[in-house]
Amino acid sequence: MKDEIKDAIHQAYTGESKAALRLKAFAETAEQEGFTQIARLFRVISFSEEIHGKRALWLLREVKGTEENLKDSFESESQVAGVAYDTFVKLAESVGDKASSLYFSQSRDVEDVHAKLYKEAMNHMLDERETIYHVCTVCGYVSDGILPETCPVCGVGKENFVKFK
Repeated sequence: MKDEIKDAIHQAYTGESKAALRLKAFAETAEQEGFTQIARLFRVISFSEEIHGKRALWLLREVKGTEENLKDSFESESQVAGVAYDTFVKLAESVGDKASSLYFSQSRDVEDVHAKLYKEAMNHMLDERETIYHVCTVCGYVSDGILPETCPVCGVGKENFVKFK
């Protein structure tokens, strides 16, 4: 694949991914405001954008076998947590933006957890172990198997977690 085409597909993937997430957030707001039909429309178009993004990933050959996908995901999470978010935290602190600093530091901490979960999943795969996960809806912290009483990253109670089987 020519570099220009690869770059164009990557830009399309980035745009579709952002649109899908943005539309999911718009759907939540519309639902909270009582606009059920508009919320449905946002969710439907978000799903469509996800399809576009997945097609781009396949064209870019970003989706591989599960073991390699786990390894790549572990490396990506480690890089984001260890480099990008640390830089973002320092930037926010240097300008006195406490809200952004909190967001960046909590996200960094959660990314560290994600990396550990990927590492553990590689071992679970070999053991054929099935794990139930609990995700904090406030900061995104993921608990492996046990629902915590409070989120170790942002401190909210267990009622703010979603269970994934």
